[in-house]
Amino acid sequence: MITHLDWFITRRIATRVFTFVLVFYGLIFLSESLDSWRFQRISAIAGQGTAWLAVATAAMRWSIKSLPVTVLVGAIISLLEFQSHREFVVIKAAGISIWRIMLGPVIFMALFGLVVTFAIETVSTQINREINPTPPGLGGGVARSTSDIWLEQNGADGEYFIRAESARNNGRILYNVTVFPVNGGAMARINAARADFGDAKWRLSEVKLTYTDAKVTTKDFFQLKTSSTVSDLRLIVGSTEDFTYFELLNALRDGVSDPIIRSAAATRLFKLTALPMLLVGSLLIAFAFTAGYRRDNSYGVAIIYGIMAGFVVFVITEMADRAGSSGVLRPVFATWGPAVVSVLVGLSVLLKKEDGRA
Repeated sequence: MITHLDWFITRRIATRVFTFVLVFYGLIFLSESLDSWRFQRISAIAGQGTAWLAVATAAMRWSIKSLPVTVLVGAIISLLEFQSHREFVVIKAAGISIWRIMLGPVIFMALFGLVVTFAIETVSTQINREINPTPPGLGGGVARSTSDIWLEQNGADGEYFIRAESARNNGRILYNVTVFPVNGGAMARINAARADFGDAKWRLSEVKLTYTDAKVTTKDFFQLKTSSTVSDLRLIVGSTEDFTYFELLNALRDGVSDPIIRSAAATRLFKLTALPMLLVGSLLIAFAFTAGYRRDNSYGVAIIYGIMAGFVVFVITEMADRAGSSGVLRPVFATWGPAVVSVLVGLSVLLKKEDGRA
């Protein structure tokens, strides 16, 4: 049962956490607004209002990524305020344990994580990809060193690579296409003005076939079979950062044949799913470092430890995210691992400090 004391503690912690998150968001917003090239480009296309909206959504994306750190630091600030006023001393003197004190804040943090995953992140992603889409290969997905689109394809016609200058309809339509057969025999390459995907094959229009003996022939249409799916193409030409939770879920459910693309999509999906637990873990670490009794009001060491812990949480989370996206680690381990570890660390330290055992 939630009591008045639970509301009091939760409200205090939530206020300090939200304040710190907003301050951090403001700093990121200021940093993003310094990207004058992006601002001028979007302003020329859609106006200054849209350009400022792009800055706001980009800052929101970074704020969501850094939530484990900002929640940790904000929680430490609020808990130090409780300690400086000796409010925890009074609460514990009334026979209320630290585990009962944490009940309200833990429930709140889990609900906050769910709201971020299913609402805030979804809205910001939908807005950002319309006005300032993430370049393919950045923030998750398949790395790309050029602006051209490269697709590695396999099918009944063998293995081949497709290079296209642009794409539409989530990668199902490609323009200015060049196909390089890996084992094409006498055929060196295929050039086409357009390629349309459908029924597990590419239909090329205005085709020019170039052979190894320099012979060139032209055709109106040419077909190449492929094992790729619509989900593959959508994830290749875009970035997993521009997919909402439900879109990633649908893409993986429809089937992704490329293992690297599947790993990148699954990592982002599981990362969003694990966010509530990761935020709860950050809160538990904050309690573990600051909830103990102190004779004086010197909290400098606790603040330093908290900042260091936040930095470690962020680095480990991002490194695991990269490892999962590239297929080095299984996505479920790369995303749920840091969340579970943060909860276990917080609980272990609290058990040692409060109950004398770990």
